[in-house]
Amino acid sequence: MAHELKKEGKFSYLEKGEGTPVIILHGLMGGLSNFEAVTEYFPDFGYKILIPELPIYTMPLLKTNVKTLAVYVSDFIDHIGDEQVILLGNSLGGHIGLLCTKLYPEKIKGLVITGSSGLYESAMGESYPKRGDYEYIKQKAENVFYDPKVATKEIVDEVYATVNDRNKLIRTLAIAKSAIRHNMAKDLPNMPNPTCIIWGKNDNVTPPNVAEEFHELLPDSNLYWIDKCGHAAMMEHPDRFNELLHTWLKERQI
Repeated sequence: MAHELKKEGKFSYLEKGEGTPVIILHGLMGGLSNFEAVTEYFPDFGYKILIPELPIYTMPLLKTNVKTLAVYVSDFIDHIGDEQVILLGNSLGGHIGLLCTKLYPEKIKGLVITGSSGLYESAMGESYPKRGDYEYIKQKAENVFYDPKVATKEIVDEVYATVNDRNKLIRTLAIAKSAIRHNMAKDLPNMPNPTCIIWGKNDNVTPPNVAEEFHELLPDSNLYWIDKCGHAAMMEHPDRFNELLHTWLKERQI
């Protein structure tokens, strides 16, 4: 995704468009490019897309946890000067979005989660023990998608580099353990913010029953399914993802 990042103080972020701010939160092994289709689509419809680089690998180790990242997102909302935003998160990004919404509900106009952790422990619990084994990492990356071909060599290489970087691996494991400890089942019934849940019917990482539980526990949520789709719907079925999200935003007048 060939967009120049803005660097302002502790924040480094992509910005595109004008209008209602949509802050996108990438996952643990994800990056800004995972949301390329969203970034290209929504500015044409009155939305400003903002994707901050989450400081997962640069936080002090003792503060490498979901709450620190949720506070970081709140600080970012203050930094951009918008009173209310839409949060959109995948996997760990969804979890951060959920906690940010719990802690700062007045700042969140709407929340969108896809393949989110926060309920299902195994979503974040598996480490990458075979660090030097490229084929093993390739299989793990392919397992994220319904169609393994979506896991391009570029994606696999990026994950391989991350798990073979000692600093990044330590922080990856720290944030994963934090996510496992921070189950939000008791919090969700007290979170009235409008929430859009978009889920792959073939998600192996956070299975469909996780989406159903989110839908059941969140007081004001809508659940949408995408067939033949794994853990990263916005990458595997970008057009369908955008269509579902845009319909929800229009119906909820967000």
